[in-house]
Amino acid sequence: MKIAPLPHIKAPLLTLGASAFVVAAYNHSFWKTFVSATGGAQLGNAPVYAGAFVALVLLFNAILTLLNFRFVIKPVLTVLFIAAAAASYFMNEYGVVIDATMVQNVVETDPKEAHELLSWKLLQTITLLGIVPSLIVWRLPLRFPPVRRDLLVKAGTVIVSLLAVTGLLLLLFKTLAPAVREHRELRLLLTPTNMFQAAHGYLKEQWAVPVVVAPLGTDARRGARWGAAAASGRRTVTIVVVGETARAMNFSLNGYARPTNPLLAQQKDLINFRNVSSCGTATAVSVPCLFSAFGRDDYTADKAASQEGLLDVLKRAGLDVVWRDNNSGCKGACDRVQYEDLSRPVPGDPLCNGEECYDERLLRDLPQRIHDAKNDLVIVLHQKGSHGPAYWKRYPAGFGKFGPVCRTNELEQCSRESIVAAYDNSILYTDYFLSKTIDLLRAAAADDGVDTAMLYFSDHGESLGEKNMYLHGAPYILSPAEQRTVPMMMWLSDSFSQRFKIDDRCMAARSTQEFSHDNIFHTVLGMLDINTAVYNPRLDIVHPCTSGNI
Repeated sequence: MKIAPLPHIKAPLLTLGASAFVVAAYNHSFWKTFVSATGGAQLGNAPVYAGAFVALVLLFNAILTLLNFRFVIKPVLTVLFIAAAAASYFMNEYGVVIDATMVQNVVETDPKEAHELLSWKLLQTITLLGIVPSLIVWRLPLRFPPVRRDLLVKAGTVIVSLLAVTGLLLLLFKTLAPAVREHRELRLLLTPTNMFQAAHGYLKEQWAVPVVVAPLGTDARRGARWGAAAASGRRTVTIVVVGETARAMNFSLNGYARPTNPLLAQQKDLINFRNVSSCGTATAVSVPCLFSAFGRDDYTADKAASQEGLLDVLKRAGLDVVWRDNNSGCKGACDRVQYEDLSRPVPGDPLCNGEECYDERLLRDLPQRIHDAKNDLVIVLHQKGSHGPAYWKRYPAGFGKFGPVCRTNELEQCSRESIVAAYDNSILYTDYFLSKTIDLLRAAAADDGVDTAMLYFSDHGESLGEKNMYLHGAPYILSPAEQRTVPMMMWLSDSFSQRFKIDDRCMAARSTQEFSHDNIFHTVLGMLDINTAVYNPRLDIVHPCTSGNI
């Protein structure tokens, strides 16, 4: 019996149909997790599921369109279908995720171990979801337009697909952002992108050249402003507070309507900088960037990882440096200094809630530590701050001043007002934390004769529903001001200002000028009078306000 030939179809329809098939057929684990992350299967979420499905189809369609050429697209789809079928089988059957480690396991598995993984079900899956659709693709007679027109059609398809994806993401951002951020495993479950990410990660590890960390500031020495106080043994303590997800526009010190900074507003000699931008929109970028000698324009993760940073220079100048963390680590910025992890809950600790610890825990035992120290100290406190979407978990119950409060990670279930209220309460707690830090330093200056200072800044900001955007991490070039504009403030004890000849009135006059994370590296060196060739006085906020420069 002769099989009737299939009708010719236009080439663009093949990639669109293949994209829909990929999203639907190979992503059971992804959709199962996605549905759970967005509140569970319910009719009200149908638009979210449909929108996410269409967005993924259009995204894959844009990618496959770039490969949709005669003699190319069919082999590509064949390899894609068979590999995706095998990946989906192991994800569904064994609950594995496809990452670089899994690729390494596959590559290094010996034949005996590989044989134990073979089964009839695997063969059936590859046959039904890999081989059969591949055979159908090979039988389809495709119709391609003339070359010039074909290129125009491809360009139009890619542009329209990506614009539609962008529109859908913006429309569904309130639901998708917390789901993706709180369930990062989704990227490891989305087939076939997980396969390409895993292969790239594995190859990158195999071909990577071992990182050699270049020294920085080997000439670092204390300057003349340390003076007779240093010779007499009078010590300094500088606390650098790295905030988390705090945006400047929700600080009442910056004109916000809600009184989110009642304690800081009463702190004498506090200098609040109102116009500061971040290096990135995520901790993993901003923290290593601002502690490096690279400005935002020159920063890359590889550069930062291969060169020492600010804390190394301070240590080389003879200061004791300690990093205390209540977050997810220092992202390489503290690799060569003393590190203390205070983020792990301890049963019965009033500064922990069972799941995590409040930022006040970072101050535990610090007065005694300052009192007992024999050397000059720089202490970095890395806050949990206002990290979302679970803002209500970031502060103790006594700080729930604003309400009603959103108490779920599923932001689509909350009004924007309740989301902002929970966020503002976290800022209120940061106000308390910073004010207590200043009080601690003021007491050390008075009781122990220590010259003390505090510098605070946040790593990045946060979107709270403006333009239907939530959380942070948007590409910098596309990110809104809410994610880039961060709070920064400085407090100096009278003895610190006198010792390092810093004019407080001059500093206050600079508080409205435009600064960024690029200034942090050089400002810390400047305020502590550390002389080194890597110091740039033009980026030091303090430099114009020191004696002889005013």
